[in-house]
Amino acid sequence: MLMRLRQTLIGTPLPSADIMHEKLGKVKALAVFSSDALSSVAYATEEILLVLVIAGTASRDLLMPIALAITALLVVVVTSYYQTIQGYPSGGGAYIVAYDNLGVWAGLTAAAALLIDYVLTVAVSITAGIAAITSAFPALLPFRVELCLLAIVFVAWINLRGVRESGTVFAIPTYGFILIFLTLVAVGLVRWYSGTLAEASVLTVTEEGAGALTIFLMLRAFASGCTAMTGVEAISNGIPAFRKPEAVNAGKTLVVMALLLVTMFLGISFLASSLETVPLESETVVSQIGRQVFGDGALYFALQLATTFILILAANTSFAGFPRLAAIMAHDRYLPRQLTNLGDRLVFANGMLLLAILASALVIIFGGMTHRLIPLYAVGVFLSFTLSQAGMVRRWQRLHGSGWKWKVVVNGVGAVATAVVLVIIVATKFIHGAWIVILLIPLFVAMFRAVKRHYQLVAQQLTLEGVTPEPWKGLASHKRQKVLVPISGVHRGTLKALRFARSLSKDVTAVVVDVDPQVTARVRERWPIWGQKVPLAVLESPFRSTVGPLLAYVDETDRRDPERGLAVIVLPEFVAARRWHELLHNQTARAIKRALLYRRGQTGKDHVIIDVPYHLQR
Repeated sequence: MLMRLRQTLIGTPLPSADIMHEKLGKVKALAVFSSDALSSVAYATEEILLVLVIAGTASRDLLMPIALAITALLVVVVTSYYQTIQGYPSGGGAYIVAYDNLGVWAGLTAAAALLIDYVLTVAVSITAGIAAITSAFPALLPFRVELCLLAIVFVAWINLRGVRESGTVFAIPTYGFILIFLTLVAVGLVRWYSGTLAEASVLTVTEEGAGALTIFLMLRAFASGCTAMTGVEAISNGIPAFRKPEAVNAGKTLVVMALLLVTMFLGISFLASSLETVPLESETVVSQIGRQVFGDGALYFALQLATTFILILAANTSFAGFPRLAAIMAHDRYLPRQLTNLGDRLVFANGMLLLAILASALVIIFGGMTHRLIPLYAVGVFLSFTLSQAGMVRRWQRLHGSGWKWKVVVNGVGAVATAVVLVIIVATKFIHGAWIVILLIPLFVAMFRAVKRHYQLVAQQLTLEGVTPEPWKGLASHKRQKVLVPISGVHRGTLKALRFARSLSKDVTAVVVDVDPQVTARVRERWPIWGQKVPLAVLESPFRSTVGPLLAYVDETDRRDPERGLAVIVLPEFVAARRWHELLHNQTARAIKRALLYRRGQTGKDHVIIDVPYHLQR
């Protein structure tokens, strides 16, 4: 029943052979990986104006210079990530660049910053989208936390159904937003040029009591507007999700995203400056410009609806980026290995569920209020920007190549600029909540190191180095029962289980399920030396399940010899030294035990299940 419910919710399992068919073309990939970056144009200009009006309405003349400066920085950052895509086509973005060029600590810091920012992106975008809904329907305001949680569940559910399906679902609202926003900019510019667009007739901030326009205030406005750059790194993290040639398609998608982002950001900033728009508590800057350009008709409401959708769907970028980055780190043994597992629909389902849980916790803790979450936002992304740019500088200095000096200058300028923005963000938002992120980043790095140390300790205790293969002494001849030994690899725990199985019977077979072809290849290579002349059966697993193929093999064995059947299943299982260490392992032996305890073989007999523990040391 649970399996049927699961298949109803997320679809029938896809075989591993279909993974190439689940890759994204450039059109869908733009919707999946760019929604966060593109949605930022809905509020980036307003963030600049909110700071500038502190010094009076006259300071609004600086809006366009600041917007142009942000655009220049965006071009530098996008250029760096384009180079990253070509240089690191396996994905990983800032983590891989910093790790490879600046060392382990820099790489882990970049990864911590990005993972935290991905979680915050989900929380901020969802709460912002729900805020737009509750503004239109005030009766829903008391239920904003519940609505936020439902929105997170919805986005996670769509992503769990597979990359192609999520790309299809999210492409319509994403391209709808792009279309209506470009229409707003185009119609607004035409009407401004023709002189048919009047200035905003709203209450403006007076000069009386306005603060001084200082360099710090301008830098703060610049830093606030840099929220337009959040999400541009997602494509470099998700290169493997693209169709072949992956790096080429990812690079083209990044360029298209950057062109759209620049066009919409500069367009809305120019209109806001030309119309002398002022941020209002009751209405956003985009809404004010939409009313002036479109009036109160259908196009205006389409703009508001599309903006609401894109703000909610901006969370989709994190659901595309977070699981992939977590899988890369888990492969490097800095996060639990379960995060490398592909789910039924060929997506990193465990990473998606973890992201949904963390984002939901943030929404609950901060009461679903966007303004409480905003101060935490952007610290992580600009830290990762800075480390990525600095890493690319080091890469060019190390490898040289064509035009390397010019590339060093470009990435060096980008590193300095993003570092300055990072310092300003930290300085202006520290007491408002940025300190939480600054504290969390080193804690995450410490967690990564602890996980790595655990896996290194496990590897040291399970390694075959220093162990001599036992001479062949023959199998026990006084027992006739069949004995099956499921294994996941060849290590000390495996040898202990094989020795015990051989003491029970002369009819022993070891079985490995081919979930990971690299692991299976290593088992095949080592088995002639360490297998103690026990036959090895390799089971295919097109749906990446360990238990299913193993149970089918047990049934097949019972059918072949119904008189004897399969009497004993010996399970090698290493026991973690501490309880929390168990979270870092797949617990496959326990899953096999649970499956076997509640079923009988084809012969109608119960199977005897024997654990052979291998205790790890602290």
